Amino acid sequence: MFRLHTLLFIVLAGSVQKALGGEIIEGEEVPPNSFQFMASVQNNGKHFCGGFLIRKDIVLTAAHCFIKKKSNVTVVLGTHDLSKVNERTMRYNVKKCKHADFDNSSLASDITMLKLSRPSKIKPIKLPNKKMKIKHNTTCLVAGWGYIKSGGPRVAKLREADVATIDRRTCQRKWAAAEKKVVLPANIICAGGYGTKKGACQGDSGGPLVCNKMAVGIVSFNFHGNCQYPNVPNIYTDISKFVAWIDYPKKRCQI
Repeated sequence: MFRLHTLLFIVLAGSVQKALGGEIIEGEEVPPNSFQFMASVQNNGKHFCGGFLIRKDIVLTAAHCFIKKKSNVTVVLGTHDLSKVNERTMRYNVKKCKHADFDNSSLASDITMLKLSRPSKIKPIKLPNKKMKIKHNTTCLVAGWGYIKSGGPRVAKLREADVATIDRRTCQRKWAAAEKKVVLPANIICAGGYGTKKGACQGDSGGPLVCNKMAVGIVSFNFHGNCQYPNVPNIYTDISKFVAWIDYPKKRCQI
């Protein structure tokens, strides 16, 4: 299977690797002190993925963020501006719990939990129940840090964009038309990047798709890292399909 292009952000020797980067396309800066549940997942103090607080001590993010080994992973919570981080109160050490069914090739089950070294005082965002299904053309929000267009410039302040959900059949058809023999993984939501110039891109990986004030999806991948927006939807992990895994510690790794 062809390599799906994840929405991961890493700066290496001052250059952005192909299919590794970060931006919200055609979005706008969020107001100060909003989106407090948003997390910046960092390696050696540098942002590489998004995430979001779902419990006082648990952040959800994407499993593909950790395909490449990271030496010193921490999480920053409580600021929309990554140039203003209180190291004592905003930074947390973490323990990782990647879903056992995550597939590096197809990006199936692209979900990971991060347990914080101490409880946060920030209010977590709500999650859907396991029976919830997002309707076609529901207006949602996606947020993240990074570049505002392919290739830069990078921004420190959190940005958001509104995107509409796309039904699975249309999503699969558009992907197959663009890339023959593509079969999208199960348990996903499609939104943005189709019929719009708005959406997520490299670096927004792990961030939430927020619909009706709930985090219903996790930013997973787009089409070959193209952020100028081809007519192919962005892909998100469907959180409703993983509620049992999130809720029952005995069925996941110990964190």
